[in-house]
Amino acid sequence: MKKIVIVLAVVALLLALRFTGLGELLSLDTLARHRAVLTGWVAENPILTALAYLAIYTAATAFSVPGALVLTLSGGFLFGAVLGTALTVVGATAGATLVFLFAQRVFGADALQKMGPRAEGLARGIQANAWSYLLVLRLVPLFPFFLVNLVPAFCGVRTSVFVATTALGIIPGTAVFSLSGAGLGRVLDAGGTPSLSGILTPEIIAALCGLAALALLAIPLKKRFSASG
Repeated sequence: MKKIVIVLAVVALLLALRFTGLGELLSLDTLARHRAVLTGWVAENPILTALAYLAIYTAATAFSVPGALVLTLSGGFLFGAVLGTALTVVGATAGATLVFLFAQRVFGADALQKMGPRAEGLARGIQANAWSYLLVLRLVPLFPFFLVNLVPAFCGVRTSVFVATTALGIIPGTAVFSLSGAGLGRVLDAGGTPSLSGILTPEIIAALCGLAALALLAIPLKKRFSASG
């Protein structure tokens, strides 16, 4: 009964966050409108704002709040590509680990069977070789991020392995989007309107090339996983 109450409370909180429209606030338009205020805060309190960004990203990841991509772009925009990448990796890893630990403690051993065949196939690969499989799944998002946070909790994966593979695996993609975010200031200075599809600065072009390389890498990996499954 205690576990049921906890799960229902978490589900209620997730639904509440969805219906508040919080995800709609996490947009490039919002970032552009409040640019002066945000950059002013960063300039006046760099440590405090970095910690605040870290806390927000951790919470957004843990509760699966829509807008993680915009948050990542914002990190690069406000703190630069390098620091933005570092803060986002730490925040995303912390949030993912909270989900992992929660699932590990609250859900029963039979939870995996209730998640469907896709989760069971993912679990078989993780059980075969947790390190390499989880690292690849973080490098190339073949499955939803939230699902990759949950399933390892039911496969006996050690917390240290989960944390290490999450942090290492999300660095390339995070760096790409942080680099993209670092180029937003140039677009705004030129009087442009930022959008996820219309920003073509040199930083964005480099980001797209990086994403294309990751996508190409996913093709043989998908075939390999399908054959092994």
